[in-house]
Amino acid sequence: MRLLVVEDDNELWEHLKRALHAAGFAVDRADNGVDGEFLGDSEPYDAIVLDLGLPRRPGLEVLRNWREGDNQTPVIVLTARDAWHERVDGLKAGADDYLGKPFHMQELIARIEALIRRRHGEATNELRSGELLLDEESQTLRIGDQAPRQLTATEFRLLRYFMRNPGKPLSKSRLTEHVYEYDADRDSNVIEVYVNRLRKYLGKERIRTLRGQGYRFEADPE
Repeated sequence: MRLLVVEDDNELWEHLKRALHAAGFAVDRADNGVDGEFLGDSEPYDAIVLDLGLPRRPGLEVLRNWREGDNQTPVIVLTARDAWHERVDGLKAGADDYLGKPFHMQELIARIEALIRRRHGEATNELRSGELLLDEESQTLRIGDQAPRQLTATEFRLLRYFMRNPGKPLSKSRLTEHVYEYDADRDSNVIEVYVNRLRKYLGKERIRTLRGQGYRFEADPE
């Protein structure tokens, strides 16, 4: 899963980046409203964290522009703790959730994960597909009665995206857009390497190659 954080506070951004990376997210940042609005419209993010007090363009205006342009990416807004009117205005403008500053990182992460689960119709932070169980909190994979396997960050993000999109043809470019950050080296051949790693854990029948299209994750492989 890939996030956009629109926040101009450099110290807060460094804390956010470390915490969100540890939680298994690829994270991009914009430090002003103009760049944030552009990235939010041009990149396929799974969720956006938006500060309202931004230079160049206020966060509330950015949010309104996204929603008026039919950008439905889930957005959690960050506001001053006592600015109740900002929270109300943000929700009216189309925010999905809000969090007052200062806040605990674990609460922000929990709210982000809840937004993404809600979008996918999921009730818990565990993804199941047959005998496969992916625990998002521990970033581990359990297959049947086997012991949990600790996944690398990229393995985890890739498998999570596959499991949230079963039966759909997924191109290499789409996978890289959701697994890697904006300034990462997006060599599509690297996706093949990680797909092959996952196949070693899951079996070849779980992730099928579609010639000229990419891959498809099989929820019920034959």
